[in-house]
Amino acid sequence: MAAVQNVETTTLPTPGIWALDTTHTDVSFTARHLMVTKVRGRFPVIEGAVTIAENPLESSVVATIDAAGVNSGEAGRDDHLRNADFFDVEKFPTITFRSTKVEATRDGDYKLTGDLTIKDVTRPVTLDLEYLGTIASPFGDQRAGFSASTEISRKDWGLGWNMALEAGGVVVGDKIKLNIDAETILQK
Repeated sequence: MAAVQNVETTTLPTPGIWALDTTHTDVSFTARHLMVTKVRGRFPVIEGAVTIAENPLESSVVATIDAAGVNSGEAGRDDHLRNADFFDVEKFPTITFRSTKVEATRDGDYKLTGDLTIKDVTRPVTLDLEYLGTIASPFGDQRAGFSASTEISRKDWGLGWNMALEAGGVVVGDKIKLNIDAETILQK
């Protein structure tokens, strides 16, 4: 039987600490390239946890992401993303997120606000958060899934490198879409 609680008309994971299963958690991004297409990439998650409170609006999330592990499927581009033009991973090998507020939305989902730190810049972001369900896994534990997304301006974190195109526009768009699919495991 899955570990859940019923809050009003919504079923949520039971209160407790739910550790991120880093092998089944995906942090991905999408950026415009040459103004005509999109490039996708992902970051490995090092560690994190979702703490579900008795009052779900008092719940919290913390996560550490491996900036040095960025993977867009092209080695040269990944090396450029790791250097000082972008993530400067020698000085700042990780990206962190720490939530500050959870709000319910009318459609039964949530808004998750928190501090996102990239390099030495911390700024607030709000993610659209969806609870996907809880299950008693065949591995003898309880698992819950969440999905979250937002759009940020990379320049807000000092990731401003670009090149102007002769025909107009730039090589890399400023708006970055972030998507997170997280599988968590209830800690005993």
